[in-house]
Amino acid sequence: MAIRDGVRSSFVIYVALFLLGCQDSVKGHFLSTSKPDRHDAAASARWLVSQNSWGVLNTLSSDLGGTPFGNVVSFSDGPYDKGTGIPYFYLTTLDPTARNALKDQRSSFTISEYPLGTCGKRDPMNPACAKITLTGKLKELEENSKEAELARNALFTKHPEMKGWPKKHNFQFFELEIEDIFLINWFGGPKALTVEQYLHHRKDKSNSIQWMPY
Repeated sequence: MAIRDGVRSSFVIYVALFLLGCQDSVKGHFLSTSKPDRHDAAASARWLVSQNSWGVLNTLSSDLGGTPFGNVVSFSDGPYDKGTGIPYFYLTTLDPTARNALKDQRSSFTISEYPLGTCGKRDPMNPACAKITLTGKLKELEENSKEAELARNALFTKHPEMKGWPKKHNFQFFELEIEDIFLINWFGGPKALTVEQYLHHRKDKSNSIQWMPY
């Protein structure tokens, strides 16, 4: 009887793990649900950007007299858990966001932890549900440049559908050149985090990222 119960339990666990794996496979990746230590601002910021695949990109509207214009866009900073921290985008000039950036590069990009499913029952505005806004310049990458190739690999790996988007729609690769970082990942206001700390966090072996739950 004990053996039968053990086999049944193992089977239930196997099915649960299989279904979870399938769920993540539909999204094209296996999500790293463990969050970094909240006291490590750079690790939290890099995890948040790496694990997400979309956010709200804000530009200054050329059609609305410079009014801020937010648009939901897909992005990638590289493979999951191996990102560069630099958001890359595949944008078309048929859409206002790309047209705006070509006239005025000033932009900001906002990402929330909420879509990852790791906020529990917390509201998206709860400070314990992390969010980040990267502010800087949205720049079109030169065609066939090394940076454009990096963007292509990063985006098409995370968003394979992009490969089939119509060529005649004039999609181009863009990157956000980060100048400022606003990060909330707990109570007490925004975390102090410089662009240099953010971009070079993974390169510092003495301060390597260790994924830890809250």
